[in-house]
Amino acid sequence: MTTFFELLISGISLGAVYALIALGFVVIFRATEVVNFAHASLLFAGGYVTALLTDDIGFWAALIVGIAGAAVVGSLVEFLVIRRYRGRDHSVLAIVTIGVDIVLLTDLTRRIGTDVLPLGDPWGDKIVQIGPLAIPETRIAALLTAALVIAVFLLAFRYTSWGVAMRAAAEDREAAALMGVRLGRVSLSAWAVAGALAAIAALFLTVFPTPGLERNTSLVALKAFPAAIIGGLDSTTGALAGGLIVGVTEAMVTGYQDELSFLGRGLGEVAPYLVMLLILLARPAGLFGTRELTRV
Repeated sequence: MTTFFELLISGISLGAVYALIALGFVVIFRATEVVNFAHASLLFAGGYVTALLTDDIGFWAALIVGIAGAAVVGSLVEFLVIRRYRGRDHSVLAIVTIGVDIVLLTDLTRRIGTDVLPLGDPWGDKIVQIGPLAIPETRIAALLTAALVIAVFLLAFRYTSWGVAMRAAAEDREAAALMGVRLGRVSLSAWAVAGALAAIAALFLTVFPTPGLERNTSLVALKAFPAAIIGGLDSTTGALAGGLIVGVTEAMVTGYQDELSFLGRGLGEVAPYLVMLLILLARPAGLFGTRELTRV
């Protein structure tokens, strides 16, 4: 039972981090109706800047610069690339983001090479003992940080003028434009916010028990894609639910891998995608996604 609760807490913590990444997918999709396959490169860019500067200016300052850097990279991608294709079919834009992702990741992985870059976090490999449970401090920090960031984001999305503009653009872009909403600014801010969220997630995906930022870190971000799909690509609440489902599923399946060995090794890596397929069979728009109705 102790193992179960340790895995559950680890899964919830990991799921909260996945929810941060999934929120980035959702924000961009609501603002532009584009599925952003370049999200992994935004995460990688934020982590790389943080790891590069942490020895020179300290961890907290490096983290702030990394978050700002990822936001700037996201803004530049929107302004220099996505905006040039505005009005094109959304499938074309999705393919464009794949190209952007390949270019950015190729350059970043070339810079890192075979090195593993520590981010210099203050938690290290410290363990918190709660009764019989042994929980890494990084997991607790990840859960608390993700909960705070998500709460602030949801409040801003609900009550600020930026959130109102974002929701208006998501409901009806033409009507929003006629009412004075500047769609270009909404799109630019969405990419910046998505980059900032990805940079925060990059921190907790590269700290203990992982060794640090490496060239395969970007692949971890792809696990958040099922989270966004499970919850619904147009639902901020769904991103949170989807992230928790994916995190707990991955932690449980990986933790009990010996008992599930008859299904093959490495099942924890594919379990989130299996859950996604099962949910999509029942609810094609995701758990909280908006169903499209067509009058015939």
